[in-house]
Amino acid sequence: MSTVIELIEAGARRLEDAGVAFGHGTANAFDEAAWLVLWRLKLPLDDIDAVADTAVSPADAAKVAALLDERIATRKPSAYLTKEAWLQGVPFYVDERAIVPRSFIAELIADGSIDYWLGEHTQRVLDLCTGNGSLAVLAAMTYPDISVDAADLSAEALEVAAINVTRHQLDARIRLIESDGIASLPGPYDLVLCNPPYVNSASMAALPAEYRAEPELALAGGVDGMDFVRQLFADAPSRMSEEAVLVLEIGNEREYLETAFPQLEVVWLETSAGEDQVLLVTRTALLAGAGVR
Repeated sequence: MSTVIELIEAGARRLEDAGVAFGHGTANAFDEAAWLVLWRLKLPLDDIDAVADTAVSPADAAKVAALLDERIATRKPSAYLTKEAWLQGVPFYVDERAIVPRSFIAELIADGSIDYWLGEHTQRVLDLCTGNGSLAVLAAMTYPDISVDAADLSAEALEVAAINVTRHQLDARIRLIESDGIASLPGPYDLVLCNPPYVNSASMAALPAEYRAEPELALAGGVDGMDFVRQLFADAPSRMSEEAVLVLEIGNEREYLETAFPQLEVVWLETSAGEDQVLLVTRTALLAGAGVR
């Protein structure tokens, strides 16, 4: 009879040998295997040591093996198999209708990195490109006095977001809106959060299967990854209050952003992945320097 840790270690070897890609909540084979094993066995996901030596029946071990088989065969992110993803310790429902939540903006909300730019004036928040609604939920949980509009072009993604808003009992404070960008939204907003499609076309072509399993609409940002961002920067000031700020995730596209907006003054925010993933820009700066090349 196997133990939990033996199943995790064996699963990690299988994932490594199969060459699966990570990045949807885990960064390596061991963590991915631990997630799948513990989830399938209905054990707590946050304390391997407490259950490592627990014996697993052959029948349950077979269920674990079947889940690993599915992960390898389909190349779907594990979150789509378990229908759950975690962000800053908060659980969210997710399926193939929405991108797997992993935004670094969640860190900045949780650790207070953007609080300097907020204040009593911060009452209305927009989560643009909300996907499964995770940033909207985290913002509402962190700032109990705000109201949030969560907008997305995808009606299917908003269906997933609705599940999470209700799950966390925030229907009274989060409004879901189908919208192509910010221009058609009511505003004015005091804080705009946005994790948009920003992957450039060359990177899109090279994405592993796990990323291609996600909605392309949520990833592809055009030749230089800046298609959505250009329109956002042009439209955002008209939907922002005077003291508003925009927090924008652009992944590995900083060079493209700085080429597209050479005069724009932004603040790069420190995340666990460094200080070139997420920026903050004021409405004033957008009005002054968002001319594009």
